[in-house]
Amino acid sequence: MNGKMFTRGAMLAAIALLAAAPGPATAGDPIADMLAGKSATKGKKLDKAIEKAEAHPLGSQENPVRVEMPQGQFAYLATLRCANGQPPQFNRIGNYGIGVFGNIIDGYDVRCEGSEPAKTTVFMDMYHAGHVETRPVPGFTIGAN
Repeated sequence: MNGKMFTRGAMLAAIALLAAAPGPATAGDPIADMLAGKSATKGKKLDKAIEKAEAHPLGSQENPVRVEMPQGQFAYLATLRCANGQPPQFNRIGNYGIGVFGNIIDGYDVRCEGSEPAKTTVFMDMYHAGHVETRPVPGFTIGAN
């Protein structure tokens, strides 16, 4: 009899835990969107934010380069060319909080040893799934990586 009561108790506890568990992520779930590389700002609101950001230099905090996830950051930076035609060296400095598109932005230290620009900071927003930026940030050109 004790074995049956324990089994029933365990089953009831399991059912209670399942009932209390959160459901699957729903559309518009900001954490799920972030993990999927999607912007917190979408649709017409994003279009308006992009238009406003275009008043500032590409790669600035006010107009971060939009890319898809860390792979997009590295791919974009690998296409940049210094004034001498060589690719720059770069490393991530860290995140700079929430940017103009509602997402965390990262800053990269970008250096052109023996060329121009000698050193600059490029800000990037990696939460733009599917977006590939083809324009260079000021002082650079775009080359093949």
